[in-house]
Amino acid sequence: MRQTSWRMPSRTLAKMARARTRVAQEAARKKRRDEENAAYAIEAANRPTSRSVPQLDAPEQFRLTGSILVALGLLLVGFAVQFAGISQVSYLRDQQLSFDDYRYQLANATAPVGQTGVDNRLLPMGTEVSVLDIDSIKLHAVVLEGTSSDVTQSGPGHRRDTPLPGQAGASVIVGRQSTYGAPFAAIGSLKKGDVITATTGQGVATYTVSGVRHTGDPLPAALAAGGGRLTLVSASGLPFLPNGIVRVDATLTTPAQASPGRVLTYGALDDDELTMAGNPAGWPMLLLGLIGLLVTLALMAISIRYWGRWQSWVVAVPVLLAIGCFTAQQASVILPNLL
Repeated sequence: MRQTSWRMPSRTLAKMARARTRVAQEAARKKRRDEENAAYAIEAANRPTSRSVPQLDAPEQFRLTGSILVALGLLLVGFAVQFAGISQVSYLRDQQLSFDDYRYQLANATAPVGQTGVDNRLLPMGTEVSVLDIDSIKLHAVVLEGTSSDVTQSGPGHRRDTPLPGQAGASVIVGRQSTYGAPFAAIGSLKKGDVITATTGQGVATYTVSGVRHTGDPLPAALAAGGGRLTLVSASGLPFLPNGIVRVDATLTTPAQASPGRVLTYGALDDDELTMAGNPAGWPMLLLGLIGLLVTLALMAISIRYWGRWQSWVVAVPVLLAIGCFTAQQASVILPNLL
């Protein structure tokens, strides 16, 4: 019988050869990884701790620094937009709403005429108490109760320990010089003899300007019995950089109205109602805005590195502008009430 030889098919041989090759390659890769890990461990153990943190190369550091500076610039733009634009629009809106409410109160004879309301409680801060008109400086504004910075964002504020305009005694109204409508920006230009009118729940009172005072000037003469005086107060100097206080004194020329008994004195005013005082209640929200800024900058840096520069900026720009506006609004509460 003839004996035949058996041969393994060529395809099987090829598969076995490829399998041996893959096993050899995997073993080589594993050996290479083990060597790299061992080398890295030795290097990490020998180098200083400060260098164990991954370092950015010079171009990346430059780009990251530039991005942070641009982001801070956008924050400042948000500040400018808030102070120069949004605050003015906010003031006009608040004044329109206040004027509508106060006109309704006058028509129904429910406008307040003293420190307390019909419930015998002190008027809430921000309550409408008068409408002030000065034609020589084109001023028409609703006066609100209280002089804290959050009140003067919406309009001139009546100092709560003084009588309302038109009543016997010295009434004081403060207003902002630069932001939120800047209603008292031009009171320093008033001249002796200029007319001021104030409309309250007791009627229309007329005052005549008797003088303009700046910080350090002598006080006006004491009022005669039954007389009335209106003093307008604001910051003086460059916008946002005041160097003093300007006061305009005006003498009541119409009969003084009856003044209900006062239950609040100067000593009982809160610190944030005093001249050039800020309201510390704005600090928590300001800190929240700054935290939001830091978080946004951190996320933007990560996004630029892993997502893309332009994609990150498209998302970050409106967020940074919004944070800037919000932070500026809170800062204006903390800053002096006459700015």
